Amino acid sequence: MNSYLEFNFNISPLQPWNEILMAELIEIGFDSFTEEHDGILAYIQKELFSEEELQGIHLLQSDEVKISYTFQEMPNINWNEEWEKNFDPINVENQVSIRAEFHENQNLPHEIIIQPKMSFGTGHHATTYLMIQQMLDMDFENKTVLDMGCGTSVLAIFAKQKGAGKTVAIDIDEWSVENSKENAARNNVELEISQGTADNLGQENFDIILANINRNILISDIPTYVSVLNNGGQLLLSGLCFFDVDDILEVCTAEKLTLKRKLQREEWVSLLLEK
Repeated sequence: MNSYLEFNFNISPLQPWNEILMAELIEIGFDSFTEEHDGILAYIQKELFSEEELQGIHLLQSDEVKISYTFQEMPNINWNEEWEKNFDPINVENQVSIRAEFHENQNLPHEIIIQPKMSFGTGHHATTYLMIQQMLDMDFENKTVLDMGCGTSVLAIFAKQKGAGKTVAIDIDEWSVENSKENAARNNVELEISQGTADNLGQENFDIILANINRNILISDIPTYVSVLNNGGQLLLSGLCFFDVDDILEVCTAEKLTLKRKLQREEWVSLLLEK
């Protein structure tokens, strides 16, 4: 099991800077967060941490917010235990419940039961909410779907619940692949799940591509997504803070994508585009 570093960031004022800091930490490899009353706890694998990258985060030098931090090494974190302590069910528009098996059934029209192998950070709550909110109004019936950077595969599972045909889920992380297989079985849906990146996309085309990742990966991979997206197909993006939108749309415009709908929740944004 990987050794992790735990960073305790004290943030004043807390809002909206805690969400913005989490977005920037994700960019440099932090993968898990816990909200505290005066800041956040943030976790990164020891081997992935770069002091230079951390000091390069402009928010740490901002005049608008005061941020200080301490850190310690935490070997062998039990992520399931950490997650269970901090994860609440997600209720999207009183239509979709995303919960763990130990949570009570909310009796909503759609229910997705997941058990991640990694901590489920607050930012993921907001972006997952936005993706599901967008998907509620989309037509998935018999569509071919790709969930890129699938994580728990909650989006792929919801696509299948909405009538999607062949649905492919891909993630770079081995834990996510295994977790996706477990979650697909847990929700009685059939997914084609594999480990990889956008570089692994071949000649197969899709009607809908879902990508809840982060700004840098999206900017790099949007041209690849477009190359395997059918004409008239839809690309749904999140993992973005409000200040990322212009850069993302610049790439999308260059790829001749049309923005159909933008949703924002807290500091996070989701974009629905069409080819």
